[in-house]
Amino acid sequence: MHPILKKNQYFIKEHLGILKAANNYDIYDVDTEEKILECREPNLGFFTKLLRFSDYKRMTPFEVEIRTSTGELVCTVKRGISIFLSKVEVFDEKGILVGIFKQKFFTIGGKFDVLNTAEESLCTLQGKWTSWDFKFVKEGHEFAHVSKKWAGIGKELFTSADNYILTIKETVPAESDLRTLIIAAVMCIDMVLKE
Repeated sequence: MHPILKKNQYFIKEHLGILKAANNYDIYDVDTEEKILECREPNLGFFTKLLRFSDYKRMTPFEVEIRTSTGELVCTVKRGISIFLSKVEVFDEKGILVGIFKQKFFTIGGKFDVLNTAEESLCTLQGKWTSWDFKFVKEGHEFAHVSKKWAGIGKELFTSADNYILTIKETVPAESDLRTLIIAAVMCIDMVLKE
């Protein structure tokens, strides 16, 4: 696991864009306000780009690379074509599978199971349909929380840009793969549940 994932708080900023096909984010250190990670879709195909401007946007495949500001790969988040429910795979910097997200059927606000490589539950990502508020929980214990930071009425009305605050609890061990999965899941919230 990359050492940059040992932090407990991140500010995630989506790139502004009125007509954009790719999902691009920058992740900042909350304390220093320094950009520490970049999330990009570098291998977006022509037909996927076209479908991103249609009603089929939520079904399109994606491959998001999360890299440090110096270009080091931290993890990759991949999903194939999704007809009903999403299954997303997360790989570490060496290309080794770290875990899987499986979307739950018939949930209000959205829900994912966060699974390890043996598809055993680590926690669940739960959202509220009335607000942009998501928690990583298991048996009443919260591991992390994601909330939307309002960017102002102009940005919210005329673009699809979203900003988020991710807080990972100190109880999640610094070397745990769960940290990689939590960072990766933030990309899935926007691309699968909220688009």
